[in-house]
Parts: sequence; structure tokens; C-alpha cells
Amino acid sequence: MASWKNHVRAGLQQRDQHEKLPFIGVFTSLSRMEERFEIRKDILDDVQSKSLERGGFEVGKNVRLLQLQLRESEHLEEKLSQTVSDLTTVLHLKEAELQYWQSRVSHYHKEALTLAKGSNSLKATLSGFEYTIECQSKELAALRVEQKGLHEALAQTWREKEELLERWMQEKREEADRLNKYNYTQDRWQRLAQQLKKHLHREMKKEYVPIVTSSSGGETETPTSAIQRINNTTDIHQGH
Repeated sequence: MASWKNHVRAGLQQRDQHEKLPFIGVFTSLSRMEERFEIRKDILDDVQSKSLERGGFEVGKNVRLLQLQLRESEHLEEKLSQTVSDLTTVLHLKEAELQYWQSRVSHYHKEALTLAKGSNSLKATLSGFEYTIECQSKELAALRVEQKGLHEALAQTWREKEELLERWMQEKREEADRLNKYNYTQDRWQRLAQQLKKHLHREMKKEYVPIVTSSSGGETETPTSAIQRINNTTDIHQGH
């Protein structure tokens, strides 16, 4: 704000140096010329009165000289008066110009105050925005950290899921292998039981009452009891 004031002040001082300062001595010179004119006029009146009393050539000569000096002084006075008039006119113009520039300075001062208030308001708003941005940046950093943790947890969950799925598939494969082995064994037992039944029926047709001797106690079993034991053994294997 002080820069434009200094600029206006420097402009006015420069104008005074070019337009006002050269004519400062004119007023003093005019006053001195007026004083000299009054003195010469008084002297001339005194000389004329004395010349009338005494008479003489030298007195008339001095009177003409004084008249010439008086005319010269009057001429100079007219010039000085015209100069003073011109300077007065210029001074009025400069005063009007100075008032105009003072009004402009006042206007610019008010405008500068308005702009300063607007600048302060904008600075306050900017400070609020900066604070909001800082808070949002901190929240964003916290969310990024949380997101990173969630990504890591998700990756760990996917790994555990893959491992669990792999174990489950391995168990299902092993269970399928056991089931296939069991079915194969059952098929073998069923075929063997059918073969034994067929063979036993053929033997029963050949001999009506065959005697079966056990290896432990020498007891005898009828064909019906032997068939029942074969059927029971087959049912036990099918149950397993």
C-alpha cells in the first residue's frame, strides 16, 4: 500500500521541481521592484519640485533619466505582473490538478483497503481449505494403511482357502481310492461267494448227504450249515 503513495509523492515533487520551484524568486523580485518603483517615484516627485524652484539644465537631465528609469521600472512591473498572473493561473490549475490527484489517491486508498479486506478473507478461506486438505490427507493415509492390511488379510485368506481346497481335494481323492478298493474287494468276494455256491450246489447234486469235517474238533456239519456259514461270511464282507 505504501508503494503507490511513494510513487504519487515522487510524481508531485518532480512536478514542483519543473513547474513551481523556478518561479519561487519571482514574487520576491516583484516586491523588490515595487519598492524600488515607489522609492524612485518619491525621488522623482522630490526632484521635480526642486527643479521647479531652482531650474537648470542638469536638473532637467536628471529628471529625464529618472523618467526613463521609471518607464523601465513600469515596463518591468507589467512583465512581472503578467508573469504573476500567469503563475497564479498555473498555480490554480496545479491546485485543481492536485485536488484531482488527491481524490484519485483517496479513491485508490479506499480501493486498496477493499482489496486488502478481500485478500484477508481469501487468506482465511485458503487457510480453511489447507486445513481441510491436511485432514483429508491424514484420513487418506489411514485408509490406505487399512486398505493395505485388508489386502494382506484377503491374500492370506485366499492362500488358506487354496490350501484347504487342496487338502479337501486330496482327502476326496484318497476317499475315492479307498471306495474303489472297497468296491473291487466286494466284487471279488461276491464272485468268490457265487463260485463257492455254484460249486457247493454241484457237489450236493452228486452226493446226497456229504460229511464235512472241521479242522479244529473233528465235528461234522450238514450241507445246510455249511451254506449258511458261506452266506454269513459274504454278508459280513458286504457290510464292511
